[in-house]
Amino acid sequence: MILIRWFINALIVILVTYIVPGISVKSFYTALIVALILGILNAIIRPILVILTLPINLLTLGLFTLIINAVLFWLVSTIVKGFTVEGFGPAFLGALVLWLFSFLTNAVFKAAKPIKRVF
Repeated sequence: MILIRWFINALIVILVTYIVPGISVKSFYTALIVALILGILNAIIRPILVILTLPINLLTLGLFTLIINAVLFWLVSTIVKGFTVEGFGPAFLGALVLWLFSFLTNAVFKAAKPIKRVF
């Protein structure tokens, strides 16, 4: 299941490059690496950043989390060769589109899960 989600996230990264100008990815292999590193950063660094910026997050009613997502998306472009983001604007839009498609695919995965009955 994890490998399927990783593959789908790589496809979403490629889709983002077609939708948002200013973002490019060299190959599908590069998209796989981007999806992996973005997942790792979102699992480790993002919660720390959210806690550190909690006052700003509360003042903006959680919208500052979008800025954190964009910064992490932009950070991945500095780590992975072959993946470029040409500024904060494309990073923000790319992170937003990535979030939207990830949200939709997660909803599909949850809907497809069989219900376990406990008797």
